[in-house]
Amino acid sequence: MMNALTACTSILIGKNASADHSIIIGRTEDAKPAWPKHYVVHPAGELPTEFISKETGVTIPLPTPSFQYSATPEWTDEFGLFEEAGLNEFDVAMSATESAYSNEAVLAMDPYSDHGINEEAMVTITLPFVKTAREGVQRLGQLIAQYGTGESNGVLFADNDEAWYMEIGSGHLWVAQRIPDDAYAVVGNQLAIQTIKFDDPANFMYHPELLAKTTAAGLYQPGTPFNFRQIFGTRADKDAHYSTPRVWYGHRMFSASQVTEETPESQTLPFLMHPDQPLTLQDARDFLTSHYQATPFDPVGTGTEAQRHRYRPITLAKTQESHLIQTNRTGNNILWLAMGVGVESLFVPFFNGITDTPPAYQRGGLPASLDSAYWIYKLVGVLVERDRTAYWPQLVQLQTELNDYLAQSVADLDRQNLTPVELTQVNLDLANTALKHFEALAMELLVAQTDLSPFNYDTDANL
Repeated sequence: MMNALTACTSILIGKNASADHSIIIGRTEDAKPAWPKHYVVHPAGELPTEFISKETGVTIPLPTPSFQYSATPEWTDEFGLFEEAGLNEFDVAMSATESAYSNEAVLAMDPYSDHGINEEAMVTITLPFVKTAREGVQRLGQLIAQYGTGESNGVLFADNDEAWYMEIGSGHLWVAQRIPDDAYAVVGNQLAIQTIKFDDPANFMYHPELLAKTTAAGLYQPGTPFNFRQIFGTRADKDAHYSTPRVWYGHRMFSASQVTEETPESQTLPFLMHPDQPLTLQDARDFLTSHYQATPFDPVGTGTEAQRHRYRPITLAKTQESHLIQTNRTGNNILWLAMGVGVESLFVPFFNGITDTPPAYQRGGLPASLDSAYWIYKLVGVLVERDRTAYWPQLVQLQTELNDYLAQSVADLDRQNLTPVELTQVNLDLANTALKHFEALAMELLVAQTDLSPFNYDTDANL
């Protein structure tokens, strides 16, 4: 069975912090090393009038009709849908969730609910029913307040104007902060939002009883700054080795001139940062596929054994998929999806407005099968890992060529005015082309590795 909490890494970039003024939100979805994902488009009106959670049993009435939206569900709904990320027909993007941890005092005040709304349900009950990112925060917040949750989580929202990061810090209490247009944030399995300004509704939203409940429980002293992270979060040794190093590395990547005093184990790293220079989609992709390169902590680097395994990296063997969602684009908004381990995979663009996805993205379960996009990308990574020195250059070369091809194709499509039918067909062709190249690489690696058997022996050429 799936773990109730998955361990992910998130990034949010405001429109004036990006080079092309797009808003970018994204996340790795990390849970199991072999647990397939699909990518689907739900037509408008497809959802029933109520949602029943297979994980918690909670029943939630749903508005009608539902909007068209895309999603990345599990290969099986036995433990819940876990739709995780998508775009709806109103250009609202959502990614859920960034798992987090809350302290004992907070949970004593407002315990988790065994029959509430958890990660597996959040996209399904929210994204098909909202027209703005702000509405997304409000809808999910109202549902959490009413039904409760069994987890602490962070949730990402964006539309063509703004990005929001929402954190659920206990059974019912939550906050959300708008990402300033000129800022970015990176998050790694910790409650991250800091000072809440209760008199600033343009930039903060929160449970209506947040202040009263924390004050009554003696967790907040009136007249002092309300630091959500300090009041609700944890500051354990685990955080210093598991969570904060990823945030430190993101700051090091994008704001090097400002963070000379930061350390990987610092418990006071800021939530919001300003980049040294405008960030690109490639920057965001590089972050989600990073593993402490150019530091002693790189698991495949030259540090000591202890250094290489000291901190949890961002790219992970347990990554099921990684996604980056671009809104506020000149063309159609895009969900870039990398199946499997991001650093060994490829971010493939899927335009908002398409009505279908390739069959290979809708297939794949356990046991593995090579008619599945997830398993093809996963197979390449597994084969490359058998000998990184020998095979990593081939993978990088293919990724570079396909990234260039996909970027040029997107630029060309942005200059066209295609119908949904035409856009869908072009997108199917793009995704299938990338997949075929990875499938070809997998077959090349398979052939090359047939000679690596321990049963090899130099036999007489005449025998």
